[in-house]
Amino acid sequence: MGKGMRAGKKPKVRNGGGAKDMQKQLKQLQAMQAEMEAKQAELQKKELTTTAGGGAVEVTINGKKEITKLIIDKDVVDPDDVEMLQDLVTAAVNEAIRQIEELEESEMNSITGGLGDMGGFGGLGF
Repeated sequence: MGKGMRAGKKPKVRNGGGAKDMQKQLKQLQAMQAEMEAKQAELQKKELTTTAGGGAVEVTINGKKEITKLIIDKDVVDPDDVEMLQDLVTAAVNEAIRQIEELEESEMNSITGGLGDMGGFGGLGF
């Protein structure tokens, strides 16, 4: 028997009851997950516009990472330099994707407090 323990005496629970704490934490995680799902649905409705080549190429992308609009300035269309146009479109699309992902990460971190990929939340697309 440990020091200060008498026969038949039960040890004190120091954490306030493990099962209740676990249930409380589970409810908090479920609420966080629901909030994250709602935020993800909200983000999917957002649109973001980026440009490349000083505005020669403009790309609008939504939260689902779908291009909803692509504008190419007619002055940048040169049949002898198709590679430049391809590079500008690629740069604009990649920047749009980078910015929408950065927005998603920022929004999710505001909910999770920067906890990262815990408990399978990454499977929700965050």
